[in-house]
Parts: sequence; C-alpha cells; structure tokens
Amino acid sequence: MDAVTLLVGDLDRQLRFYRDGLLLEVIERPGDRFDELARRPDVVTLGRHGRPLVVLRHTPDLPPVDRRSAGLFHTAILFDDRAGLAATLLSAAQREPQSYVGSADHLVSLAFYLTDPEGNGVELYWDRSRELWEWEADGRIRMDALRLDPNAFLEENLREQAATDAVVGHVHLQVGDVASARAFYVDTLGFDVTAEWHGALFVSAGGYHHHLAMNTWNSAGAGPRASSLGLGEVRITVPTGDDLGALAERVRGAGVASADDGAALVFQDPWRNVVRVAADA
Repeated sequence: MDAVTLLVGDLDRQLRFYRDGLLLEVIERPGDRFDELARRPDVVTLGRHGRPLVVLRHTPDLPPVDRRSAGLFHTAILFDDRAGLAATLLSAAQREPQSYVGSADHLVSLAFYLTDPEGNGVELYWDRSRELWEWEADGRIRMDALRLDPNAFLEENLREQAATDAVVGHVHLQVGDVASARAFYVDTLGFDVTAEWHGALFVSAGGYHHHLAMNTWNSAGAGPRASSLGLGEVRITVPTGDDLGALAERVRGAGVASADDGAALVFQDPWRNVVRVAADA
C-alpha cells in the first residue's frame, strides 16, 4: 500500500493534525518546487523518512464527509516497533486528545484508532511477528478485537528515542455491500480473502493479514459516492511492470473503465473510490 490522498476543507487544521499530532514529516508543500506550484497549488505530502503516507489536497468547495456514504473508514499507519507507535500515540493524546476513539488487540496486531478533524479515520498499529499469526485450514487468519489498555501500552513502550519508520499498512473502506466488494477486489483485482468478520471483508496479497478491508458498518446500501471531502485516492504499488500489465488486462476484461499513462493504472471501484496502481520504480 502507498500514500492515501485526502480531500480536505481546512488545509491548515488538517496539516496540524497529521504533522504535529501524528508526527509526520512534511515532504512537499506548495511552493517547494516552482514548476509544481501552478499544477498543484494546494497539496501537502506528509510521511516518515521521505516515504509519503498521507497527501492532503485542499478542496474547500466540496461538502463535508457523510459517514453513511461509501469512502474511507480509516488509513492504517504501521510502525516498525512499539516504541515508535507509543511515541506517536502520546503525541496524539497530548495535542489532539479529542481525536482518540478506541483501541484493540487484534491478535495479529495492536491498534489504536483516531478520527481527524474532518472525520477521516486513522489507525496507528504495530504487527506481531508473522510466526505468531494463526491461520485456519481454509486459509483464513485468526483475528479478534480484545481489550487493549492504551495507558498500560504507553507505560510499557515509551522510549526517549523513537524516530522509527512507518508505512501505510492497510486501507479500510466503507462500501455499500460486501458481495460487490468481493467481486471487485477479489474476483477482478485478484486479492486473496484472509478474513470475513462481522460484516467486513479482509483481503491481501503475499500472505499479509490484510492490505485492504471493506465494511458496511456505517454504509450498508450506499451507492456511488457523490463528490465530497474525504477519500481522494488509494495508491497501491505492485512489484513489476509485468504485474501492472497483468492487472490492466484483468481490469479491462472485467469491463472496468481505466486510464493507463504507462506509469500508473487508475480506475474506480463500484462506489467511485479511486484506486491508482503503479509498478515499483
């Protein structure tokens, strides 16, 4: 998974949340490059150690996010270690305390959940070693939502130096129905199902617990999205150009409209969530 683009109404407020609250670094902002300024006047890219994680695109004329519509449930930021996760969680608690909405031990991971000022969900998490993950005979992974005390986690894991790396571990979407999500993301795109849990579908590639999830918890029956703030684009990177070409054939074969500029393949899922797929440079 690559950076997630968010369409935001208040760029300064959203920037403070992701930069000051979640300790992401500003990688590029308006004016950093003169030749980019005319094409991208209001785009800020944030990440860790030069790796983009979140792109904020200023679109103040769009209406706010409707939590009952399809779109983004959360962007999940995966930390290398528990100390890095704890440092970011403490910063969020100190600078954005109203954003915290819960935590859970998912057996494969420890996760903490927040909501940014414009209603976009964020998960901060750390994975247990793959050797500890439990797989069922049918190829599904065992996950749960057990109690996780955030204060105890902070007490056990805070360190003075915790500038660890982080990536977008997975993206969780809101959709209108799980069957259509399976038809698109599994049958058309080729992801493997790793779990189905309480109205949600979890899929991945390469044996991960999940790279994408789709649920109907707030959005059951939702149709294609109207233009609004919130999710702008989900980016996925595949290993090679051959992989990208194979995906393009699958998408065309399924009758899904797409644009291919030779560097990336762009298409929409049944709810008009935009997906951009590129080959690893």
